[in-house]
Amino acid sequence: MPDAEHSVCALSDIPPGEGRLFEVAGKQIAVFHMRSGEVYATQAECPHRGGPLADGLTGGTSLVCPLHDRTFDLKTGQGIGNDQCLTVYPARVADGGKIVVLA
Repeated sequence: MPDAEHSVCALSDIPPGEGRLFEVAGKQIAVFHMRSGEVYATQAECPHRGGPLADGLTGGTSLVCPLHDRTFDLKTGQGIGNDQCLTVYPARVADGGKIVVLA
C-alpha cells in the first residue's frame, strides 16, 4: 500500500522546540515542531537503545536522544557523530495549521 498523508495535530498542539508521539498509519512516529516553525517526523525510538525520541532535545535541525545523547539530523535521519540512522517521514504544515505526515 502506498504512503498517504495523515493529519496528526494542530501545529499549536506541539510547543516550539518540542516533540510529541503519535500513532500514524499503525506506526509510532515522533513529530517535532522546531523553533524556526519547521516540522519533522521520525521513528519513535532511538536505534541505539530504544530511547523515546519525542522527549529528546532539539536545536537547529538536530535531535538528541534523552537516554544516551545520540544526536541525529532531523532532515536526513543520519547520525551525527555516530553511525546510526533514523527513519524520517516527510512532514509539513498544511493550510489551517495542521501538521501532516506522509506515512
